[in-house]
Amino acid sequence: MATACSFDITSNVDLQEVDNALNQARKEVAQRYDFKGAKAAIEFDAKNSQLTLVADDEFKINALWEIVQTRLVRRNVPVKNLTRGAAVPAAGSTVRQDIALQQGIPTETSREVVKFLKDRKMKRVQAAIQGDQLRISSPSKDDLQEVMRVLREQDFGVELQFGNYRG
Repeated sequence: MATACSFDITSNVDLQEVDNALNQARKEVAQRYDFKGAKAAIEFDAKNSQLTLVADDEFKINALWEIVQTRLVRRNVPVKNLTRGAAVPAAGSTVRQDIALQQGIPTETSREVVKFLKDRKMKRVQAAIQGDQLRISSPSKDDLQEVMRVLREQDFGVELQFGNYRG
């Protein structure tokens, strides 16, 4: 009997890299001419995986978001895992925007991935939801590589990372 090979699909964000990217973004904001004399702040709550941008107006919020996004991409942080909230008025005639960091794969997305694999009629491939990650198993390593290829081509709204390969 053949042994089953497997791998895990996760979607994690390295919080230390996020913190480093935000520190770089703060330095850039302090040096930029269009932010001289303007209120601009980038706050990060690591426990709740939440970013908060504060600026004078919506134009500056968008500029701040572009800076943050650029720094995150340079640090290899998956920007797909960020969910921007609406810009809302805050105290002191400023505008505030909350951005949520998605850690792990949401249950709905996990179900989408499992349904997608079943619709592809990949025989001998089994997908199991395990909390905020998925385990894909099959007796054939080639089938697992095919699953990885197919999932990389599809967009599920979060960055899928493949790891913990057991063959």
